[in-house]
Amino acid sequence: MFDFLEGYDLLGAFWVTVKLAVFSGIGSLVLGTILAAMRVSPVPLMRGFATVYVNVVRNIPLTVIIVFASLGLADVFGITLGAADDFDALSFRLAILGLTAYTAAFVCEAIRSGINTVPVGQAEAARAIGLNFTQVLSLIVLPQAFRSVIGPLTNVLIALTKNTTVAAAIGVAEAALLMKEMIENESQLILISAIFAFGFVVLTLPTGLILGWLGKRVAVKR
Repeated sequence: MFDFLEGYDLLGAFWVTVKLAVFSGIGSLVLGTILAAMRVSPVPLMRGFATVYVNVVRNIPLTVIIVFASLGLADVFGITLGAADDFDALSFRLAILGLTAYTAAFVCEAIRSGINTVPVGQAEAARAIGLNFTQVLSLIVLPQAFRSVIGPLTNVLIALTKNTTVAAAIGVAEAALLMKEMIENESQLILISAIFAFGFVVLTLPTGLILGWLGKRVAVKR
């Protein structure tokens, strides 16, 4: 029944998907946190930049961003991210860049919603004892905000895992590209689709369960 799987590197393709999700997730958490800090910054220019970034990027289809990262950054501007002679590595790194830029907009909004749950009085009290904006944000506000938004961030990271399939558009050898190749070569459409659907459930379900449990454990009681 599964003889047709011989000759295909199924685990290797899903391993590329995992790496895409992990590296893009780390990048989007870092960039999204910076954007959230800029959105609540007292500096109008920083607030304006972050607002424009979020509203523009999250309304552009991910496929357009990924293709622009490949054709625009690499082919037009010559940005190769240190992998000019290795097409596979270049596509992989550009896919991470595109996924990070796109997902950071959603991470930013999730964290900003968490910042809004922190009582204003706490920030005012912190400023009253002499803390500056950066200290108030990093020591008082963000630790509580992250505890409040583990659930929304989990949804964003699960969506990111599924969005990695878009990387197939620029030739990254992840699960969706292998599924397309298998469907073209084998007459097992339903079985192949079921295998890859099961694979993504295996990747995303534990993430939701673990982070959901963590969110309940560290939730701020108000």
